[in-house]
Amino acid sequence: MPAEHSLCLRLHGPGQPLVLEQRPVPVPGPGQVLLKVGACGVCRTDLHLIDGELPDPKLPIVPGHEIVGTVVTGGAGTHYPSGTRLGVPWLGYTCGICEFCLSGQENLCDRAAFTGYQLDGGYAEHVVADARYCFELPASLDDAHAAPLLCAGLIGYRTWRMAWNAKRLGIYGFGAAAHLIAQVATHKGQEVYAFTRAGDVIAQQFALQLGARWAGASEEQPPVLLDAALIFAPVGQLVPLALRAVRKGGSVICGGIHMSDIPSLPYSLIWGERCIRSVANLTRRDGTEFLALAGEIGIQPSIETLPLSRANEALERVRAGALSGAAVLIPE
Repeated sequence: MPAEHSLCLRLHGPGQPLVLEQRPVPVPGPGQVLLKVGACGVCRTDLHLIDGELPDPKLPIVPGHEIVGTVVTGGAGTHYPSGTRLGVPWLGYTCGICEFCLSGQENLCDRAAFTGYQLDGGYAEHVVADARYCFELPASLDDAHAAPLLCAGLIGYRTWRMAWNAKRLGIYGFGAAAHLIAQVATHKGQEVYAFTRAGDVIAQQFALQLGARWAGASEEQPPVLLDAALIFAPVGQLVPLALRAVRKGGSVICGGIHMSDIPSLPYSLIWGERCIRSVANLTRRDGTEFLALAGEIGIQPSIETLPLSRANEALERVRAGALSGAAVLIPE
């Protein structure tokens, strides 16, 4: 029999620290699975939620959308047997009937619901999730190393897909998503140019170790013009810097769910058929493709694990950019 109660961390209001609480173990409804959480990654989107930068969250809410867990039990209509290991991503539900869902753009569904935002997430010992939106994971990675794939990897992959044919690829903000996608890009034969905060020698060395051709500060010009640039840092001021670094006909792709305002910029920066694109959420197809690719090429996430009870500390370290790679919470 599963336990009757388990621990979780809840956000009760914007700007407040998460509170460690005990709650009844969630009960899966039709089509849902109850998972015992093995690991949950800490994403910058969690900070946007906590800081009140994402509108209309469900409060109180259990954050966390990079969840790896094992099935305890399932509701009516589910087929995963007990003990199956699954990943739960940001996209937790779509309507399935709107024009976006029917055209393969379920990431744009107006009635979508997101894990750790409108649906309780994985900063907990147990979580329920819609079985249709869960993924089976590469067996080569343990729970802690698989967790960052569920958002940093998936959103990074969707962002990278918009520049998959770029020979010279810039990556701004070399953190959780960037260090995974750099491995994909170098595997595919692209030249990677990494941009970090000024003076962040550790992140620059990390990028070079992962195969980047060059690494420097975001304000610097790379040694060659880029075909495309991916921006993972939520900093609008990076957009004109990236536009200066791409050639005519190049693209700047913003991979975050939230970004500070983009400053005014001269038309000359986008003239020459340069373009700016955003990435919104993910589709289940992205998940299937990326997780298969991750297993095929042997992606190795760089992680630091912390116990679930230290979630607030982990969030502050992400905020400060004090991690190379990803932070992952482990229930005690």
